[in-house]
Parts: sequence; structure tokens; C-alpha cells
Amino acid sequence: MNASQISGVSENVLRHAIRSVPRCASRIWSVATRIDASLPKWEFTINSRRNPVAAHQAAICRSDAMNVSGTVWAVTVVVILGLFAFDLVFHVRRAHEPTFRESALWSALYLGLAFGFGLVVLWQWGAGFAGEYYAGFVTEWALSVDNLFVFTIIMGGFAVPREHQQKVLLIGILMALGMRAVFIALGAAAINTFAWVFYLFGLFLVWTAIGLLRSGGHEREVEEQRENRIVRVVRRFVPTTGRYHGARLVTRIDGKRVATPMLLALVTIGFTDILFALDSIPAIYGLTREPYIVFTANAFALMGLRQLYFLIGGLLDRLVYLSYGLSIVLAFIGVKLVLHALHENEVPFINGGEPVAVPVVSTGVSLAVIAAVLIVTTVASLLKTRRDARRAGR
Repeated sequence: MNASQISGVSENVLRHAIRSVPRCASRIWSVATRIDASLPKWEFTINSRRNPVAAHQAAICRSDAMNVSGTVWAVTVVVILGLFAFDLVFHVRRAHEPTFRESALWSALYLGLAFGFGLVVLWQWGAGFAGEYYAGFVTEWALSVDNLFVFTIIMGGFAVPREHQQKVLLIGILMALGMRAVFIALGAAAINTFAWVFYLFGLFLVWTAIGLLRSGGHEREVEEQRENRIVRVVRRFVPTTGRYHGARLVTRIDGKRVATPMLLALVTIGFTDILFALDSIPAIYGLTREPYIVFTANAFALMGLRQLYFLIGGLLDRLVYLSYGLSIVLAFIGVKLVLHALHENEVPFINGGEPVAVPVVSTGVSLAVIAAVLIVTTVASLLKTRRDARRAGR
């Protein structure tokens, strides 16, 4: 089967999938609701004797929390993993380079699913949580596009064959989702246990924003240096070969098992996924305190990255101001987190452990600021690269 035939099969599957999405979503949700009604809710309780302040806060916040049951969590995780499995079976298993049309159709489908899920949140939990989801999704999607730029550098550095890049990307995205799930759980536990963690998250995001600002325009050099360090460490402990052997991660040469460049590329992507999770999770916890929203926003932001990589291709190099825009977004969310921490302050050496009267940034304002910064950054980047191209052509 050649690339054009595969593309035709993919488009037919896509059309069928688009027609089936509303019906399947409705059935899944109705089944989950029936099961959910017959089972006890899962709630996280706090021992009031050990931590009376936290117990009092939990009692106040429980009424306006999402209270997502274990059944809904399980159904959500199964559906998301099912979508990734579908992607693996119908696309990545057959090595081919996706066409522009194929990438555009699947990118549109995944974006549609992401925004459609926001409508489900609106329907089930109200406009407030829907706004938090959309703000979180837009932020995570923008950070994920920045991830793509790094993936491009890694792919080029290891000269990954074009027909195998889909597999590397999907495995890298699955690793990113796994890393972020761990950090989401750790972040939720930290927030529920320590009130001062919002100060830590906020200051970390501001520090990260400053680092992004300093490295603006030199992202490729920074990533190549990091990539070289990772490869040197891996090669010190694992025998490697400089040749690809299809899509194999490990092969045998002269009777010895050696790692291929494909494995080195995946190790590098996995390490960078950890670094991205360190920025990503505190950022979205600055927009919502609901782990369910944090997880789903991350999952939907990552879901269409593989198609987006092949869709926008060289456009990534034209987003020259993206790091500056992301630094502004991260700094804004960092300041928002610090203001939130001051508003609910319990740290003894700050205002005697009493809350500080500071302005609180609403979800609507956060979404507007994030969207405006990203739009201005994108437009300014495209205008600059177009102007530079015209000057170079003279």
C-alpha cells in the first residue's frame, strides 16, 4: 500500500469518525452517568484533627468543586487512551509521510474534539469550569507548539527518517502525557497539603519566564547543547550505532545488542518532556485547581501534536517571537498565582498569617490576556519573517 492509498483510507476513516463522534460521545456519557449514579462518589477527605485549617478550607470549597467521580475519571482516561491507540493503529503502524490534506483533516478533528469537550464541561459543570478548561487548553496548546519546535531540532539532530518521524512523535507525546499525569497528581497533592505551594509555583513560573526571555532567539543553540549532553551520558553506559535499522530501537551487530539513533532520539525527547512538564503543570494550576481540568486540557493539547507537526512544518521556524509570548504568558500566570497565594495567605511570616487584600485575576481576564498575547506574538512573528524575506530578496 503506497502513501496515496494510505492517505485515502485515512480520509475515509476520518469522515466516518467525524459522523460518529456526536453519537458515540452521547452514548459514552449516558452510560457513564448511569454507572456513576449507582456507585458511591469518590471524595478526598482531610483529617480535621491533624489539619483543621485545611479541613475548614475543604469544607468551604467542596460546594463549588467539580466533584468528578471515579467512574467519570475512568471513562475519560479510557477514551483518551483509545484515541491514542486509534492513532497508532491507523497511522503510525504504517510508515509513511502524511500529506498536507491528511494532517489538516486530522488536526481539525482533534481541535474539534478539544473544543467539544469544553462544551461537555459547560453542560455538566457550568460556565466557570468551562472557562477554566478553555484557558488551560489554550495555554497548554501554546506550550505544546513550543515543544514541537524542540522536537524538530531533535529530529534534525538525529536525522530521523521522515517516514519514521510519526512513530517517534507519538511515543514522545505518550511519554509527555505520562510525565504530566505524574506531575498533575503530585501538584494536586501538594496544593491540598501545603497552602504555600502557590508561592512556589508562582515564583518558579516567573523565573522560567525570565529564562525564556533571555534565551529568546537562541532556542536552537540551547536545545542542541542539551541534546549533546544527554547523548554523551547515554553513550557512556549503552553501546550505540550510528546507523538506522528501520524503526528498531535496539539491534544486533556482531552478536552484540546496540542502541540505534532512534532510541537516542526517544531518550532525548523523554528527558525534554520532563522539563516541559515542570513548566506546564504549574502554569495550568495557576488557572484552575481542578485536577480533572488539568489532565483533560493537557491530554487534548497533546493529542493533535503529531498531525500539527506535519501540517505547519516550516512555519515553526517563522514563529520567531513565540518564546517571548510564552514568557509573558508564564510571567502573567506566575503573578496570578502569587496574588492568589496572598489572597488566601496562611504563611506566618507574611502579614501575620492573615490574608492580604490584593486584586484577584478572574478566569475571563486570564483567558483574554493569554489569547491576546499569543495572537499578537503570532502575527508579529509572521510579519517579521515576511519582511526579512522581502529584504533578502532585494
